Amino acid sequence: MDSQPFETFRSSVSGRSETCPELSTVVGLTVNGKEQTVTTEPQRPLLDVLREDLQLIGTKYGCGEGACGACSVLLDGEVVRSCITPASAAAGRSVTTIEGIADGDRLHPVQEAFAEHGVLQCGFCAPGMVVAAAALLRGTPRPTKAQIVEALNGNLCRCGTYPALVAAVQEAANDVGEANQR
Repeated sequence: MDSQPFETFRSSVSGRSETCPELSTVVGLTVNGKEQTVTTEPQRPLLDVLREDLQLIGTKYGCGEGACGACSVLLDGEVVRSCITPASAAAGRSVTTIEGIADGDRLHPVQEAFAEHGVLQCGFCAPGMVVAAAALLRGTPRPTKAQIVEALNGNLCRCGTYPALVAAVQEAANDVGEANQR
């Protein structure tokens, strides 16, 4: 019995991307400070490359439409939705995932504050939220509450921890500010 039709069905149901060698291209990119090269279709979502090819599974698949923010990563320092960003858009560029936010063994102040404020309930939104908050603090070290809400707008939290999220980012901003003064 031929298993090919079953494998094709299983791939389409699981959401797993299959690489078609005839349509593939080599994409060179820097991920979390490390040079990487992958062979993939140019339009394949960056999220799939990160999770499947590079085994960086911290970035989550949420909606597949760029609407929930679970898949947020930094592309040259700007927040993008990796589920709708083609892998080819990352060619020659720098990608930072949740795995690259910490400084070695030391958590980023946003990660520490999320833990302290009980933001990490189910944890599904956390990678995208942390990435978005870290990007905000890099560009705006002392954001207002309105700026925090705007930066996190579009990142959905199924557990409804929005007040704790804002408080955590405010605390992280204080920590980042103190670190910058040293």
